[in-house]
Amino acid sequence: MGKIPSILLVGCGRMGSAMLSGWREQGLAPSYAVDPAPQAAGFAGADMTVVTDAAAIPAGFSPAAVVLAVKPQAAADTLPSYARFAGKTVFLSIMAGRTIGGIRSLIGETAAIVRAMPNTPAAVRQGVTVACPSALVSSDQRALCDRLLQAIGKVAWVDDEGLLDPVTAVSGSGPAYVFLLAELMEKAALEQGIPPDLARLLARQTVSGSGALLAASPEDAAALRVAVTSPGGTTAEALRVLMAEAAWPAAMSDAIAAATRRSRELAG
Repeated sequence: MGKIPSILLVGCGRMGSAMLSGWREQGLAPSYAVDPAPQAAGFAGADMTVVTDAAAIPAGFSPAAVVLAVKPQAAADTLPSYARFAGKTVFLSIMAGRTIGGIRSLIGETAAIVRAMPNTPAAVRQGVTVACPSALVSSDQRALCDRLLQAIGKVAWVDDEGLLDPVTAVSGSGPAYVFLLAELMEKAALEQGIPPDLARLLARQTVSGSGALLAASPEDAAALRVAVTSPGGTTAEALRVLMAEAAWPAAMSDAIAAATRRSRELAG
């Protein structure tokens, strides 16, 4: 497949740096990154020149993609500096809540834009990203964006941009729900007298191991749950409490709905 072609990475924060690390594993053609933070200089290398301002990008540099990995609230001040690439390359945005239309208004009507929602397991190449292309994105540009996103995990595509709001609620915010589960399991273990180190090990390994089993199994999550729940046993008793009057299922549904509403509010 060869190296990943030259990229212009705007923002070297947690997600931007995770993507860069994944690209480097595949080989990356000489590229540029823009980030004013002093620590961003640490990402420089033979394949990446890091500058603090868009004005420092050489006039002759022609990236195959411009990856927008800045904070959403910085978009209005940051994106217009990259309008000169509109109509010449594809913009891949991982800014939560920033719509294709909103991005286009900042960089130009001729811009080909892919809006994507990754999640934080991207840092260990176990993320999942849902992407939506604008009408101006070519098949080759979509394929390139797919490759860039596959470097940090699995990728799915949708044509309905409106789906990115519930996607954000389920997978974008989802790691926090899993971390909360591990946090609460550890706390409950301590309450039952389990020593702190063992409580943390049990909670974390149970969550991560169960996730690995789920990923490796062709069965539905519900089927796996039933398989580990013996009638009248300890698991059944715990689930009776968690699912009493549908408390836990209802809370999760309400949480996803609330996050979806908030995503739409932030997008305007």
